Amino acid sequence: MTTPSAQESLSISNTNYSKVDKILERYEYKKSNLIAILQEVQAHYNFLPENVMTYLGTKMGVSPATVFGVATFYSQFSLEPKGKYVIKICDGTACHVRGSSPVYNAVMNRLKLVDGKFTTDDGLFSVETVSCLGACGLAPVCVINEKIYPKMTPDAILTIINNFVAEEGV
Repeated sequence: MTTPSAQESLSISNTNYSKVDKILERYEYKKSNLIAILQEVQAHYNFLPENVMTYLGTKMGVSPATVFGVATFYSQFSLEPKGKYVIKICDGTACHVRGSSPVYNAVMNRLKLVDGKFTTDDGLFSVETVSCLGACGLAPVCVINEKIYPKMTPDAILTIINNFVAEEGV
């Protein structure tokens, strides 16, 4: 699936719904498939745009409030655009005890994210903390786009971020 650029994701007001229509057709517009539909829509846009959720509800014959309710109930869904690289930093007990806080602080400082902001302006990075990634023996752990990075240190995570920045030519 082709993901729209950060700029496209942020200015999605003139949405072409052809991709959404294809997803709906594949799931036969069934209400019982709403979660799977939302997952595919989010994979396409990298978040769930409000106008797309309203469109889904209308096309599926459910209230937009129902679609929003499902989207806000499950933590896997995001109503805000996420970056190309989503950095998840575990802050479970083992990770916290083994130093996840300095790793988190290093990431936030490097990406200049402050005041409750978790996605960079260029749409390249988003940062999340998670309660547990289930890899306590590798603590502290980070996951970037589903790739696990074990035994993180502030220096190690900064090297990884800098490599991504270099790859992007930013």
